[in-house]
Amino acid sequence: MNALARTALGALLKQADRSSAGVTRKKPCLTARHLKGYKALKTLAEKDDFEAALKHAQAQGAVKLRWPAGQRDGFIERVELANIHLLAALLETQAAVDVVGAAANLLSGYSGKFPVLEDVVGRWSSLKKVRGTGPGDSADWADACVAILACRASVAQGQLETAVRDASARIFRNSKRLEGLVPALDVLLSGSIDEPPREAMEVLQELGLFKEPQPVRLAGNVVIRRERVTAVLDTPYTALPAQTILGLASVPARVVSIENLTTFSGLARAAQSATELLIYTGGMPSPSWSAMYERLLVTLPTNVEICHWGDVDEGGYRIAAFIARIAQKHGRRLVPWKMRPSELLESQRRMAHPEVVERMRRYAQAAGWPDIADDLDKHPFIAEQEG
Repeated sequence: MNALARTALGALLKQADRSSAGVTRKKPCLTARHLKGYKALKTLAEKDDFEAALKHAQAQGAVKLRWPAGQRDGFIERVELANIHLLAALLETQAAVDVVGAAANLLSGYSGKFPVLEDVVGRWSSLKKVRGTGPGDSADWADACVAILACRASVAQGQLETAVRDASARIFRNSKRLEGLVPALDVLLSGSIDEPPREAMEVLQELGLFKEPQPVRLAGNVVIRRERVTAVLDTPYTALPAQTILGLASVPARVVSIENLTTFSGLARAAQSATELLIYTGGMPSPSWSAMYERLLVTLPTNVEICHWGDVDEGGYRIAAFIARIAQKHGRRLVPWKMRPSELLESQRRMAHPEVVERMRRYAQAAGWPDIADDLDKHPFIAEQEG
């Protein structure tokens, strides 16, 4: 096909994609503004070559050509879309609506387990990307679903920690495949296309995967029973493999799980002699962290309060709801610590989108915090824990 004609028809297909996606209401067509290059051709042979390509497109049913009245030998005045699918086929490509449809079909088998996929496909339908991916990357999203289900099955069978490349080789016969799926894994795990991206390590650890095993950080003047020794925690904190922590050998005044490392470190240094037990979650807790937390809970007297302190945002409340479910399994209630939106400093408050607020409300309810869910209606703010 004539190169200039291909460029012009490609521009028409882009307009058609935008129109079918509802991005614009304008009817797809090429007018004088789009046909400047054609009208600037210097020879009759070049003009005939361009027009032959467009006449062929018209004969195929892809476009309709318009000339000025009574001037069929002059320049084409307007090129209108007749059939987006035939135009795409003529250009040896696919219309965006067809690419999205194929992606939706590929992912439909996973949408029951990962409802956020409907939002992903919806975003693609609007010709927008999700974490840098479009519908042409749907195979990556399908592989991410496969990976999550495989990792959860391993955890259910008692394999709480696995090297990420070992898991990748087992699932995909490609040791590096899993690391390339982190953006999709993050969205699927968080259940939201609007959540800020997390570090790869945090995403992988939620699945029980690691590049290097991460110890659990604990602080406080508290005695911990471990595999080889029972001893008070060092100052400002102690970092231990999760599986070696067996339980408590003294009664802390309170147990506080803390989402962010900066906050945990600062509080650990400020309260080195306190009998509160502080535990850094590392963001969303890993399966090995969760098992360790359960072992601590079963050795904790029922009159000791357990609390959580994290970001006042969607991710922070999701983590809180996750930890609360662990506590609820043992008949315990997780108490919010500095996580009420109305108590945020005004200098730290950021308005949250209504959809984000609604998801925060759901997580707050799941955490057993209906009062905070109600607070969000009047104070739809978010803030990072460090603030």
